[in-house]
Amino acid sequence: PLQHCLFVALLSQTILDNKGAYTALSTLENSLFTKPCSLSSMECCTISFSVPKKCQKAREHFATVRTQLESLKTKFPADQYYRFHEHWRFVLQRLVFLAAFVVYLESETLVTREAVAEILGIEADRERGFHLDIEDYLSGVLTLASELARLAVNSVTAGDYSRPLRISTFINELDSGFRLLNLKNDSLRKRYDGLKYDVKKIEEVVYDLSIRGLNKESTVGAGGEK
Repeated sequence: PLQHCLFVALLSQTILDNKGAYTALSTLENSLFTKPCSLSSMECCTISFSVPKKCQKAREHFATVRTQLESLKTKFPADQYYRFHEHWRFVLQRLVFLAAFVVYLESETLVTREAVAEILGIEADRERGFHLDIEDYLSGVLTLASELARLAVNSVTAGDYSRPLRISTFINELDSGFRLLNLKNDSLRKRYDGLKYDVKKIEEVVYDLSIRGLNKESTVGAGGEK
């Protein structure tokens, strides 16, 4: 019957489209997680003097990411973003974290959602198609907080006593911002609940510096370090 033929044709096209999408997504994931000492391993270099060079190299990798995201965008109808959102949600969240980490290392500021979207070559406005969902942005920022908590500890080990104080200020401001949000997403809410442990971990590092008398040295050197 004609209806059956149309259904089979539609199903076949859907399978082909999804195959192309999965190929594009797989390529994107591989570039993100398999390159040695690339974006996903930036933390190994954050307390060295080569931070600017590493950040520049990371931004070069984002050029590859933009190309792969551009390919991914062509595999899905623009008006069906959320139908397939789960396929790339985790990857985008990870990319947000990496972009936020690079920007923090460069300027010790929080990257905006619009800036991340520009770095990734996608839209910030959901009405314009393939975009950076606000919850994906927030999840990536929360991952940044966890990474900065580890960086605070590693900085002390490396003898950089000023950085934990600056990280503490940054994380406390971030926590204050999240407190203003009414988070209803269960997954995002759980991620946010973990922020208090990051705050506590950094506070313990700062307190340890204080009782060891190293915070005075940190305060003096904070301006030049930055």
